[in-house]
Amino acid sequence: MATNHWNITTLTRSVDKLVWQAGQKGLRCEAREKSASGGVLKRYVGARRSSATKQMSLFQRPVRFTTRAKLAASLLFFVLLVGWCVDLFAQTPYYQGKTVRLVIGSTAGGGYDLWARHVARFIGKYIPGNPEVVPQNMPGAGGTVAANYVYGIAKPDGLTLGAFNPALYFDQLVARPEVKFDWAKFTWIGSPEQNDVLHYLRSDAPFKTIDDLRNAKEPPRCGSTGTGTTGHYIPLLLEETLGIKTTIVSGYQGGAEIDLAVERNEVVCWSPLIATYFGREPYKRWHKSGFTRVVVQTGSKRDPRLKDVPTLNELMQQYKTPDSGKRLAKVVLTAATLGRPISAPPGMPSDRTKVLREAYAKAMKDPELLAEAEKRGWEVNPLTGEDLESLAKEVIAQPPEVIERMKWVLGQ
Repeated sequence: MATNHWNITTLTRSVDKLVWQAGQKGLRCEAREKSASGGVLKRYVGARRSSATKQMSLFQRPVRFTTRAKLAASLLFFVLLVGWCVDLFAQTPYYQGKTVRLVIGSTAGGGYDLWARHVARFIGKYIPGNPEVVPQNMPGAGGTVAANYVYGIAKPDGLTLGAFNPALYFDQLVARPEVKFDWAKFTWIGSPEQNDVLHYLRSDAPFKTIDDLRNAKEPPRCGSTGTGTTGHYIPLLLEETLGIKTTIVSGYQGGAEIDLAVERNEVVCWSPLIATYFGREPYKRWHKSGFTRVVVQTGSKRDPRLKDVPTLNELMQQYKTPDSGKRLAKVVLTAATLGRPISAPPGMPSDRTKVLREAYAKAMKDPELLAEAEKRGWEVNPLTGEDLESLAKEVIAQPPEVIERMKWVLGQ
């Protein structure tokens, strides 16, 4: 408010000076018009000397103005007033007093939901104006419902963000009709991590090795929340590259529902992110107790926590997977490296994009956020909004032969 007080004081002085100068011009004009009258001229000169000597404000002494002087004074007063108002509003951050919605494309309790809520707790304090950031779950079709909403319905005003499965670009590549977005045109804000995937089974399932799975007469039943999710495309990728057949049970709303299905023995396998498996319950408990057994991981090298579990690359070498299968695996597994990205509608003003990207980057360095992530077993390895934007453009530019194989992986 000190700046506003200074502006008002300056404005008052400027107007006072303008009115004084206008008054002087008016007196001179009056003097010229009545130059034939010596008495009037003397009174004019006397008035100037009296005013200069006593330094009286014209607000204390009545002065007659010409029409032009009055108009000039009024115009300048208006310009100065508008400038002061613009300056006043410029000092109020856009986000002050506003609420930002973070639309999450899965049910509560899953890995994407937990990370999105974690980010929501911290990002607001790094946005000028400190808006409240409110998570809102919008599950359905593996995240497509939320992605369609953020892309085509939410306003690009910086007040709606999205957190959904990064593999949804698969559905765009194969031209699924339910997709109403262009993956490359989302406004990308940031991602907290870059991931790999694992495939686990219940330990009491009758499959102990990869060879058991390859030779199974009755394929294991694996849970999935929909196409474009790891629970759907990893089992099909294992079939394409290693000849492991799976019965995919779709329709679960989120990871938490699949967890319940595994406990009830409705399904015996799933393919979550490694970060999810070691980052939340019930997986921590399951892994420690031996309830589950991990049979393959997708990283370029073995995770230290899974040093006895082979990578997909190792198995593809062992079982002599054709080059076409290896190329497909590379394209498909890129989705996991996108982590758990946060996006916004396309066409958002560049200044708000910059504000949100910077706030996200700062939140990823927040000591409390990092401490809680470590406590939960989450590895923080962030991607910037610019990184995600570049990757989003790259992953949808695939040749026709890769797209044809992806159609099979996605069950088309």
